[in-house]
Amino acid sequence: MNTKVKDINIEDYDYPLPDERIAKYPLPERDASKLLIFNGKDISDAHFRDICRFLPEKSLLVLNETKVVRARLSFRKESGAAIEIFCLDPVNDDYQVSFASTKEVRWHCLVGNSRRWHDGILSMPLNINGKEVILNAERIDKNDESSTVRLFWSPEGLSFAEVLEAAGEVPLPPYLHRDAETSDRERYQTVFAHYDGSVAAPTASLHLTEKLIGEIKAAGHDMTKITLHVGAGTFRPVSTDKIGDHQMHSETIILKKNAIEEILKAVKEKRTVIPVGTTSMRTLESLYWLGVMIKKDGFAPRVLHVSQWVPYQDDVLSGGEESLETVLKYLEENHLDHLQAMTSLMIAPSCPIMLTKGLITNFHQPKSTLLLLVSALIGERWKECYRYALDNDFRFLSYGDSCLFLPLDFLTI
Repeated sequence: MNTKVKDINIEDYDYPLPDERIAKYPLPERDASKLLIFNGKDISDAHFRDICRFLPEKSLLVLNETKVVRARLSFRKESGAAIEIFCLDPVNDDYQVSFASTKEVRWHCLVGNSRRWHDGILSMPLNINGKEVILNAERIDKNDESSTVRLFWSPEGLSFAEVLEAAGEVPLPPYLHRDAETSDRERYQTVFAHYDGSVAAPTASLHLTEKLIGEIKAAGHDMTKITLHVGAGTFRPVSTDKIGDHQMHSETIILKKNAIEEILKAVKEKRTVIPVGTTSMRTLESLYWLGVMIKKDGFAPRVLHVSQWVPYQDDVLSGGEESLETVLKYLEENHLDHLQAMTSLMIAPSCPIMLTKGLITNFHQPKSTLLLLVSALIGERWKECYRYALDNDFRFLSYGDSCLFLPLDFLTI
């Protein structure tokens, strides 16, 4: 195993980010944000609405169609103590099965003011389409990082998705230092969001509008959609000195068979595959490693999980085409129309980048795994790009401006 990656010091991925450079609100128009362009040599800037001018011919853009759920629930005990329950992911159930439940669900949750909730059931009155509903929460189990919470409601019949939509608040990133507002329900969501499951938006895609998507397609580029349900771990900075001591969060990825076929076609035609956002890139690169794992371990159906350090093993790797063809064979042999797996993949310097040939992304927090991902793609030049952005009044983080990285010299395709 390549152990050097574990010795990377996170202090080398720090940069000064004044609070006033963090965009607290989105711009009035989604595609009016600034766009930094790095082509492997030079840095320039434009506006996101002009991105067609900079995309390589016949690019394939990979979009994450996850939908942000109103995961933040605010309860009050009879004593008046406020208890916040932040829903992370369902226990055992598939996301869609959980959201379709009309009786009760069990979720892993973060609990705010946890010490004030020793036992008992919390209740919240709701009015959903004129119907009086009571949402209840009972803590079943607790560990160091999260709690298992049973959520149930009466009368039964409404889906959990409907209940959460009525009861919850948009889970804005903590670094915005503000409560969610009504406008965030639309703006902290992509225009093509479809599958409920994320507690954070795939923010690079927040810049896309229906009009701009049409222009990109009209210019001869293709788009395909995948799903990665973004977990709360995306907010967690690396708190250890060496990244080898950092535990990556695990997230669900779902890829339809036709999306994998479209990606394979682009790879065969040597077209530029560009994930829109780090979540799409993690999904794309995880897809490659899933093919490697299936080829090595056989085609029997099983729970698939890309672990944190898989790319740094000494195994002989197959190329992108062979890996994708292996995944498609796995789907055919198991009569599946989609691939579902978990990924804890850490993309850091020295990680081989196998399917990604560019990246559209926002500017990320200092000392974050997302900054490590950017460095894996463009090397130490990330420092120049971020310095350029700071010197030229770019806005940072979730509601901030964006980058287009086309680092052809750095890729190991």
